[in-house]
Amino acid sequence: MDTRLPSIFLSHGSPMTALEPGAAGAFMKELGPRIAAAFGRPKAILAVSAHTAARAPVLLGAARHEAVYDFGGFDPQLYTLRYDAPGAPALAERVAQLMDDAGLPVHLSPEGGLDHGNWTPLRYMVPDANIPVLPLAFVPTRTPAQQFALGEALAPLADEGVLVMGSGSITHNLRRVFAGGLRGPVDAPEAPESRAFRDWIADRSAARDWEALFAYRQRAPHAVDMHPTDEHLLPWYVAAGAGGRDSAPLRLHQSVTYGCLGMDAYAFGPNAMRLLG
Repeated sequence: MDTRLPSIFLSHGSPMTALEPGAAGAFMKELGPRIAAAFGRPKAILAVSAHTAARAPVLLGAARHEAVYDFGGFDPQLYTLRYDAPGAPALAERVAQLMDDAGLPVHLSPEGGLDHGNWTPLRYMVPDANIPVLPLAFVPTRTPAQQFALGEALAPLADEGVLVMGSGSITHNLRRVFAGGLRGPVDAPEAPESRAFRDWIADRSAARDWEALFAYRQRAPHAVDMHPTDEHLLPWYVAAGAGGRDSAPLRLHQSVTYGCLGMDAYAFGPNAMRLLG
């Protein structure tokens, strides 16, 4: 059996996703067992989240991680949720070598911690918190093409049992999300601008139109509206690069919360189809 792992991108949505899983949470609950059934249990997860960023790449190589509550003003119950996962110091050394070989130097840090973009999906995918996690802080000022190149450097991990996971949001305009207050209607009808943007990403992905995808801010409909800043989409490109140019990004799940916060999930690489339900 070909055990080369696809890389994945998950939209983690609002912090409330951790308490109100909705359709995306239900998908993530199924995704963990689906990966294990198709490829075996990952040896580790390299996690690139929109909420862990730095001026230069940093690997958080702690031996143990805890949930970081990097948000405010939400349901107090969120601050009681835990995700205590093992770290991956040895993997950090391996990733640092891969990045250095690709001309992408990275800092190694003994610090740890999982932001909600990581621990929210991981609580659903790996509820026992028994797979080591290595967070990689990325540089949000770098272009989609540069993020893709970072992912390409990580591609050998797929043959080593390491799951590369990007976490962000396929659409992310908080002004729109909070227009109805901090707890607006989660099931609001989707805005047409959100639908147009999500479908454009899916269509260009199916066509392997990397030129258009790299230039999404100029070419996608309503791109700046859906991503006033693009840090929540950039992990998509890291995961895509890890999957490679030759395989079309595959949308595994699509749903929307608050009418404009897209929850789409993608898989990348030659074996991505095996993750379809």
